[in-house]
Amino acid sequence: MSACCSGSCSSSTPPDGRYRKVLWAALFINFIMFGVELASSLAAGSVSLLADSVDFLGDAANYAVSLFVLGMAVVWRSRAAYAKGVVMGVFGVLVLARALWFGLDGHLPHAQTMGAVGILALLANGAVAAMLYAFRHGDANMRSVWLCTRNDMIGNLAVMLAALGVFGTRAGWPDIVVASIMACLGLSAAREVIRQARAELREQASAEASLPVAVPAPAPVPTSASASVSAPIIEIRRR
Repeated sequence: MSACCSGSCSSSTPPDGRYRKVLWAALFINFIMFGVELASSLAAGSVSLLADSVDFLGDAANYAVSLFVLGMAVVWRSRAAYAKGVVMGVFGVLVLARALWFGLDGHLPHAQTMGAVGILALLANGAVAAMLYAFRHGDANMRSVWLCTRNDMIGNLAVMLAALGVFGTRAGWPDIVVASIMACLGLSAAREVIRQARAELREQASAEASLPVAVPAPAPVPTSASASVSAPIIEIRRR
């Protein structure tokens, strides 16, 4: 685990235009793959493919939020990363519950479809990971984007292993196991992102608290000379 997990790699400098282009490409790829895997999971009856399709949808939303907060102050990027960490955790819990639910009926998924779509998803996430590799040591928001892509590649490999297991055992339990592992990966990444975002928010709060408070200057007090000058004027007005 790198030092960025503890929040020491935060940066107040907004990413450059190249990072914005990479996020747009990643958003497009993940949204397309969400549709492909969702349709394939329904056709194959695979919960691991369904979990991976939900992960693609979550990543598409992740990239969209990252594009929205680009150029904002670091405190807003940290808040966005915190929110994304919470969403990642919710996705992990939902996928885990879904995997357990699908495992109760003993349905046998179609292994060939699982394997073919898993290879396609791995190629797609590999392309995104290659584009994001240079930005993996940024602030919590940038790191959350990298972690999502890294976990996607691990998930794709796991789906391919599940397809091999289903094909070899003629049972659905490898599909359920893989979906559960993917859910645990999502929960682990969510915890890491939330921890770094909290550290960055605490750092920002401490920096703001240490700033000197501007004290207003006291109002000028009339001197004796000005008082003596104003006295004849008042006397003349009386006459």
